[in-house]
Amino acid sequence: MNSILAQMSASPAVMLPLANVPIPQGWQVLFFPLLLCCFLCLYRTAAGPTAPDRTVAIDLLGTLVVGFCAIIALVTGLDFFINIAIAWSLLSFVGTLALAKYLEGRTFDE
Repeated sequence: MNSILAQMSASPAVMLPLANVPIPQGWQVLFFPLLLCCFLCLYRTAAGPTAPDRTVAIDLLGTLVVGFCAIIALVTGLDFFINIAIAWSLLSFVGTLALAKYLEGRTFDE
């Protein structure tokens, strides 16, 4: 039992400064699927056959940016990345609503 605890304490781990939570060393692995999804969203935005396809791709791209901000906040321990993520998600939501009303053919005061 003591040898297991010694091995665990000897292994390098990045500590989150604000909450003293260890972060696994392989956090970089989380970036690659998000980057792949970003490129797929950009492709759908450029090649989408209809405007609703492009709208969904742009909305998903905003969600991926929020995911990037959350991962960076966990890794660096800086909480203003969470503030950026919250603001981005609110702007993305309002933008999606405005674009949906525009695509529906209604004005903003209806």
